[in-house]
Amino acid sequence: MTVETVDAAIDIPYGLVARKRRKALFLETAIGLGVAALLLFIVPPVMVALGQGVRINQLGRFLALAIAALGIDLIWGFTGLLSLGHGIFFALGGYALAMYLQLQLPPGQIPEFFTLYGVTELPAFWQPFYSFPFTLVAIVLIPALVAAVLGYLVFRNRIRGVYFSILTQAALIVFFNFFNGQQKLINGTNGLKTDTSTIFGIQVSDPRVQTTFYVLSILFLVGGYFLCRWLTSGRLGRVLVAIRDDETRVRFSGYNPTGYKVFVFAISAALAGIAGALYTVQSGIITPKAMDVAFSIEMVIWVALGGRATLIGAILGTLIVNFARTLLSEQFPAFWLFFQGALFLVVVTVLPMGILGWFRGDGMNLLRSLTGRRKRVATYPSLEEDPEVQYERETLGDRESDR
Repeated sequence: MTVETVDAAIDIPYGLVARKRRKALFLETAIGLGVAALLLFIVPPVMVALGQGVRINQLGRFLALAIAALGIDLIWGFTGLLSLGHGIFFALGGYALAMYLQLQLPPGQIPEFFTLYGVTELPAFWQPFYSFPFTLVAIVLIPALVAAVLGYLVFRNRIRGVYFSILTQAALIVFFNFFNGQQKLINGTNGLKTDTSTIFGIQVSDPRVQTTFYVLSILFLVGGYFLCRWLTSGRLGRVLVAIRDDETRVRFSGYNPTGYKVFVFAISAALAGIAGALYTVQSGIITPKAMDVAFSIEMVIWVALGGRATLIGAILGTLIVNFARTLLSEQFPAFWLFFQGALFLVVVTVLPMGILGWFRGDGMNLLRSLTGRRKRVATYPSLEEDPEVQYERETLGDRESDR
């Protein structure tokens, strides 16, 4: 192969690459806004017309869960840190909003469950949750601070891989047992109800309030998606992927991965806190079950099914698994867990890169071959199609087989 052939193959103008990236970003933004508009203006009236109005509330809850899945994909798919304790941050966000709603009472009264345990004065840490602005900040900041402190203690000691996963799961169990035993402070195992509370003078279970939080779930999901896309598209995203692929080489290159990992872990936790708050107010209750080990593992399954490091795959995986669980549990209440287990086995054995990962690779090539188009190649097409390159590959392949 001549030098001119190689030069012609790799001589790609930088401006062309930049234009393609801008075009892809514009297309992605348009699709995202289009889907959001569809969920806002088309889906609700269609469901009502079909007599499936109850599905709107389910969809709102699942969209809230998808926000937490985005955080999982950010920390696991792009940074390589498998967190099995995101239920902590999900529950903290849910409890923050539930505490505010519990305090929407006439002056001088305290939540009813306190009287059951002989508590006559509101505990001091409840007092700030009278303020709605403080509650909004707490939903985001408390999970982020807990994650930042936990992450700093773990990452500065260069703990990673399976050890990080074990530590996050151990922290989850500690938080679960603590919240479960605090009957006098946060109603322990019974949790905090929100459906009978009021917000701005309207009962939370009112359809108007539920519609508002459905809309907020969509808006925060779109905002969370573009936040994650922005974080992973630039220099920070390249550093995160480098940490995922070879953290040691990143250190030798002069970067300190600790700060990057703490930052991303905190952002991921903040997204989980927002998801927990939106889910709580649409489900009507928050309990320590949100910090159950199985729930945190289930979040990972959503991302694995949709496709790691894709972001949109995390959303699709969440919706697919949760709607499948709902429909199957209604039709086959005794067997739906077996379907869920089979789904996970299929992902692990057949689709290790998830649905979206398969579609971008083998699925796209299959579609191109069915439509008579040329398959996508990982290198430059002119090199792949060069006769001399093909000859060298065949020759080398024959020599390897003869050894």
